[in-house]
Amino acid sequence: MPHDSLPDAAAAEVGAMELFGLKVFTLSGFGEIRAGDDLAALIAEAAQSRLLDGDIVAVTSKIVSKAEGRTVLAAHREQAITDETVRVVASRKHPGGVTRIVENRQGLVMAAAGVDTSNAPSGVVLLLPVDPDRSARAICSALRERTGLRLGVLVTDTAGRPWREGQTDIAIGAAGLAVLDDLRGTADASGRRLDVTVAAVADEIAAAADLVKGKTSGHPVAVVRGLGRLVGDLAAVGARALQRPGDTDMFRLGTAESRAEGYSEGYAVGYAAGLAAAADEG
Repeated sequence: MPHDSLPDAAAAEVGAMELFGLKVFTLSGFGEIRAGDDLAALIAEAAQSRLLDGDIVAVTSKIVSKAEGRTVLAAHREQAITDETVRVVASRKHPGGVTRIVENRQGLVMAAAGVDTSNAPSGVVLLLPVDPDRSARAICSALRERTGLRLGVLVTDTAGRPWREGQTDIAIGAAGLAVLDDLRGTADASGRRLDVTVAAVADEIAAAADLVKGKTSGHPVAVVRGLGRLVGDLAAVGARALQRPGDTDMFRLGTAESRAEGYSEGYAVGYAAGLAAAADEG
């Protein structure tokens, strides 16, 4: 029975899902990715003419990191996290050590700066691609040239979220598609004007792709079909546009870090006031 005719649950089990005109399926045949591998060529070979105009290819960041040689020895993991950190957002001690939520060099706020041991060769850890948007553009450009199709590409990674349990995949790199769907100024189903709604469609697509890729199935690439309206110029803004600047983030620091910052600022103000009072008395 073809995947298209399977019920949703059964289809997902064999690497495909179709719902409300949206179809998501994995590509098979990827072996262990090594530094220097041509991901676009491997994806095109795995697709075997299954790609259609308007498809969006979601590529797990792990294989991008492997192809780009972004590995360090596992023994150097903590130092790698430090090296990849631009700003500590929050930290918490636990019996196994300290969890650090940080802003990394890519501008992403993630646990351990995105440094990860999962699906990495024994003895090493993976760093995120240096520039995920650039990586996505390179893959997208090569795939478009090979296939002659209008395709979009996402580089995805797994992240936790404030206020929510569990993790989901998000887009950390994007090329050839809109990453945001700005609905401000339009009306909802009841005719009410939407003033703040901007859908993070790239993240939604990344999460949908992860439903069939999974974490342990060995399927690092998925194809999302049915959203061709979002696919367009290769020079479209990348996933970096999804990142909220720290100075506009209402929750830019963890609890302990906020207290420490407030104490430091208050101490400085109090100390200066004390010096001024002592000078006046003198």
